[in-house]
Amino acid sequence: MSGFPFPPGADEDTPVFVISVAAELSGLHAQTLRGYDRMGLVSPGRTSGGGRRYSMRDIALLREVQRLSQEQGVNLAGIKRIIELEHEADALRTRVAELTEELAAVHAAAEQAAAAIHRSYRNELVPVRQQTALVVWRPKKR
Repeated sequence: MSGFPFPPGADEDTPVFVISVAAELSGLHAQTLRGYDRMGLVSPGRTSGGGRRYSMRDIALLREVQRLSQEQGVNLAGIKRIIELEHEADALRTRVAELTEELAAVHAAAEQAAAAIHRSYRNELVPVRQQTALVVWRPKKR
């Protein structure tokens, strides 16, 4: 997502940038970032003193908000709804992946159980001599 090296133990979700750096990286004014925070478009982390700290993921989201607004002409309410729907879609994709893994595990366990049952049948089979015979049935006369 970025060309910046992360500090040890940090990743793209780690809030590290103060608002002035986030504004510069996103190409937006700091006051715009504050407004987006108030609207719930981008919610940066907070320091114990209440200062905003933005992650690389927040910066990418700020850029996307700007792109949707300027290039696509989407209003801020629409952008907020788009972001909510994207988060919901991500959560659903994650859930589908979890359920797919769970289903695969259950399927594998069922196949193993079926194979074990079939193996146990083989242990209980009794060999039968194969022969051909002709039997004529003649009922007794009364």
